[in-house]
Amino acid sequence: MPPKTTLFGAGAPATPVVIIQPATAVPESFYTPFAEFLAEQGFRAVTYNYRGVGREAGDSSSRLLRMRDWADVDVNAVIDEVRDRFPGAPLAAIGHSFGGHAVGLSDQSRHLKAAVLIASHAGSMRFIQPWTERMKATLLLHVLGPAVATALGYLPGKRLGIGEDLSAGVMHEWRRWTKLRHYFFDDPSLGAAERFARIECPILCYSFADDPWATEPAITELVRHFKNAQVTRRRIDSKQHGSGSIGHLGFFHRRHCDQLWPPITDWLRSVLNPLTP
Repeated sequence: MPPKTTLFGAGAPATPVVIIQPATAVPESFYTPFAEFLAEQGFRAVTYNYRGVGREAGDSSSRLLRMRDWADVDVNAVIDEVRDRFPGAPLAAIGHSFGGHAVGLSDQSRHLKAAVLIASHAGSMRFIQPWTERMKATLLLHVLGPAVATALGYLPGKRLGIGEDLSAGVMHEWRRWTKLRHYFFDDPSLGAAERFARIECPILCYSFADDPWATEPAITELVRHFKNAQVTRRRIDSKQHGSGSIGHLGFFHRRHCDQLWPPITDWLRSVLNPLTP
């Protein structure tokens, strides 16, 4: 079964549609405030959950799901659905962490007219800073997580304090990729570099100074593979905005709606409006 989608906003047939692609272990509901904001700004927005996340993580049908299946099946299915439902409407994606990876990995991303990456990075363990955070991540992803996922058939993310539960297959592939120097770009079975090179739409890439996972070197490692796309990078220091910490997840908190969200819609309009009849 493809992911079930939720639509926000209305408008003319050619109203741009923005698909919000989630981060690992982050539920669809987390993005509702931002989707509502997009709708208020005149866009249609679509949210969804990846399979193998949350309550279905331990189902026998989900245990063998891998992270690549999110890009190859789930994201492709959602893009296909949106294109069928709104033919001719300009299509954009906002990818949070893994959701930004999926912009590069998913074959159907070739239909995107714009993409925004929020805290998307090459997830190799060596990029995490400071070292104390890297040690915690190593314990979780290389020791505790794999052992628990193997024993239970899923990763109990809620009990471990890392978000939603995840299927065992996702946990094991995530672990393997974090051990590679260049993350999934070193996995010959994936062909990530070749996939990323197919993307030609403009990309806006956001990073945050207080994000221990999506550090600048990690982001550089990811976006350098968008060889045929024009990438614009913006780095945000939360101290300059006075609206609280941002980190890896905070951008989508409603408290940032006045300062951090409007530049995203301004950029999307600048790219998509010329495409709208």
